[in-house]
Amino acid sequence: MRVFVTGGTGVVGTAAVRSLVAHGHEVRLCSRNAERDVERWPRGVQACAGSVDDPASIRGSMDGCDAVVHIAGIVAEDPPEITFQRVNVEGTQNVLREAERAGVGRFIYLSSLGADRGSSDYHRSKRAAESLVRHFRGGWLILRPGNVYGPGDDVISLLLKMVRTLPAIPVIAGGDHPFEPIFADDLGEAIAISVGRPDLSRTTLELAGERTSMNDLLDRLSRITERTPLRIPLPSWLAEAGTRVAGAFGVDLPFNVDQVQMLVEGNVISGGQTNALVTTFRITPTPLDDGLRMLADTLPEQTPADGTGRLHRRRYWADIAECSLTAPALFERFRTEFKTFMPEAAVEVGVERGTPCVPDEGETLTLGLPLRGNVQVRVLEVGERWMTFVTVEGHPLAAAIRFVTEDVGDNVVRFEIQTFDRAGSVMDAVMLAVVGDLLKDGTWRAVVRRVIEESDGRAPHGVQHSDEVLEGEEVELVERWAEALVMAERRAEEAQRSSP
Repeated sequence: MRVFVTGGTGVVGTAAVRSLVAHGHEVRLCSRNAERDVERWPRGVQACAGSVDDPASIRGSMDGCDAVVHIAGIVAEDPPEITFQRVNVEGTQNVLREAERAGVGRFIYLSSLGADRGSSDYHRSKRAAESLVRHFRGGWLILRPGNVYGPGDDVISLLLKMVRTLPAIPVIAGGDHPFEPIFADDLGEAIAISVGRPDLSRTTLELAGERTSMNDLLDRLSRITERTPLRIPLPSWLAEAGTRVAGAFGVDLPFNVDQVQMLVEGNVISGGQTNALVTTFRITPTPLDDGLRMLADTLPEQTPADGTGRLHRRRYWADIAECSLTAPALFERFRTEFKTFMPEAAVEVGVERGTPCVPDEGETLTLGLPLRGNVQVRVLEVGERWMTFVTVEGHPLAAAIRFVTEDVGDNVVRFEIQTFDRAGSVMDAVMLAVVGDLLKDGTWRAVVRRVIEESDGRAPHGVQHSDEVLEGEEVELVERWAEALVMAERRAEEAQRSSP
């Protein structure tokens, strides 16, 4: 079948597209930057540039499609352009009208657990959209999943980053209100199955995972990260006020105002209803501990394009004369003994149990940083004489980092560290201005000095350093280069997933 998918680049959408392709469907992915977004898929996915809040942009986009999976929506507003009414309600109406015009026979809508009874603005918008879907002339199906978690989700991924990096975490309304998060891959599989189940029409199904609470999640995440931040209890009214204030200053908290309200109301399968994930789709929910462990190493990359402030290109290098190793051999020793080259007072490699210490392509390294806690970098490429990392969400830097060895003269080997970085957030920019840049500078100088020592050679000019602020076309080139590396890694991952 040919399936039109909106919101195919988010946590739910990515899992849905992956499962749809695995089930043999052809996917037409609709997004603002569709040509770029489909690059991660080796096969089976066609680009369709458009936005659900712009009906003209999706006109004709569903022609020839057998089904529509409408996932696109927002969980937080950014007025005046991005509102629940415009995106969740009117956007759904736009997609429905185009589906009917194109003669699509099946429409699957992703709503939210609790949409029928929740009083948050988000739930009300989902309830209004559900009402529109029920007037679709073809076969419609409404799926109400619990809080969906996967790489980069708005709640559990953010909570994981806070456990890793903060000394204290706010716990809302006691932290014991139950909710039933569902792993994104489980939901993606249910969506793919539903496309081929015409018997599931004109009905609403609720899907959920293992029941938990905020306190239970913090316990589980603490075991994974080996960090136990202080828990600060907050009444729900104060949490709502705090999220508004934090949002005004650009500070991320694990719940926005509507999510606080949903947590207090309860985000669980309603009484008398069954979990359709199990009863209808015959999917065994991923155990929460397993899902959280997978999440711990799959948070999204944070490239220079994702940061704030000026983009710096910094270089730290030494030209090593009478080096006992060739350039490839020096690089291989540095890579395989990476942990020993990092100054222990500044960077602890493999800080979480079971995480790798040797950079191999595709691996995610977990590092302990002073004043920051645990952060991660992802290894995107490894060559004979170089390797490239990018930082992962939660790191104070949005950066790409290269380690390179090269021959620069007769029996002279250069070891060089190149960083292309800007602050990960406004708060990170403040911290970097106070102490971060000094720590970073000291760390990289120490690494180069350690390489000189291990080479058994000498560096007449010592550790050399340059720092320049990039502008204009240079910034664009760095951002495109880093994004291309990330996309290549994602494409390789999808190809590996789909291989027999």
